[in-house]
Amino acid sequence: MSDQSFQTLGEFIIEKQDDFQYSTGELSRLLSSIRLASKVVNREVNKAGIADITGHAGKTNIQGEDQQKLDVLANEIFIEALSQREVVCGIASEENDDYIEINCNNNSHMSKYVVLIDPLDGSSNIDVNVTVGTIFSIYRRVTEPGKPVEMRDFLQKGTAQVAAGYVVYGSSTMIVYTTGNGVNGFTLDPSIGTYYLSHPNLKFPTKGKIYSINEGNYIKFPQGVKDYIKYCQLEEDDRPYTSRYIGSLVADFHRNMLKGGIYIYPSTSQSPKGKLRLLYECNPMAFLTEQAGGKASDGYRRILEIEPTELHQRVPFFAGSAAMVTKAEEFMAKAVQAEEK
Repeated sequence: MSDQSFQTLGEFIIEKQDDFQYSTGELSRLLSSIRLASKVVNREVNKAGIADITGHAGKTNIQGEDQQKLDVLANEIFIEALSQREVVCGIASEENDDYIEINCNNNSHMSKYVVLIDPLDGSSNIDVNVTVGTIFSIYRRVTEPGKPVEMRDFLQKGTAQVAAGYVVYGSSTMIVYTTGNGVNGFTLDPSIGTYYLSHPNLKFPTKGKIYSINEGNYIKFPQGVKDYIKYCQLEEDDRPYTSRYIGSLVADFHRNMLKGGIYIYPSTSQSPKGKLRLLYECNPMAFLTEQAGGKASDGYRRILEIEPTELHQRVPFFAGSAAMVTKAEEFMAKAVQAEEK
């Protein structure tokens, strides 16, 4: 291990604070709140199968999806950690219908940041002990500090993000994040409860050998996606590529960033707008992708340039090694041109 490996996440946040253009210490405290909440969620995830925290909670979220017990618990943990430290003025969660206005002792209205979060991505995998994660996105509010937050504070383009990241709860627990100055990963030492820098300056390989998509939905995919899958499977040049799909965005994305690959969740005949949420999943992952030298799009345009129109907006998502995403976009464009003839 290099000397860098012994640097803690807390030390790293403080050291890199000056790299951030709004260096007031508030963002550092916000990231520390996420760090704390992730440790609590990690503890609960590791109880799955022992404590009564697996299975359905008996409720559905705004998207009409069944909530798992750990969805609800993780949501409560992150909201509690973020709201009690007076570092955010508002929180939007994939698990809540509307955004939450934070007003602790009337001081949080002065906070400059809002957080959008997917508290437990891939939670349906919990019952079978498969990797899950947390995804977060941080913006500076656009309304005047001192007043309650408004919807427009959350409906910002991905290009306005000041930080984003994810936590992966797997064989080890890691936080991977960016503040717009590259991507770094930190691994939790569970014996002392400390995150250490383990993956400095993460980069997507320009080309990869992995494509991640739920091929069980093949018949429902757009023609361009079908054509790209066939291209991936051809024995030609450096192909065929390997198909790897876990069904947890954080897990699939993390593997592809380390090894090189593309993650695709396209539109389908049943979900013409796609399934992943722009604000909670696609924007933060796209920010990380670009900061790691990769590319993220909806098949035609840059994810970070999409103008959000609603809190739970869905979009198709292509992200990963730049050359692979570009090739997939070429197949999407060809299919559209063929339909227009």
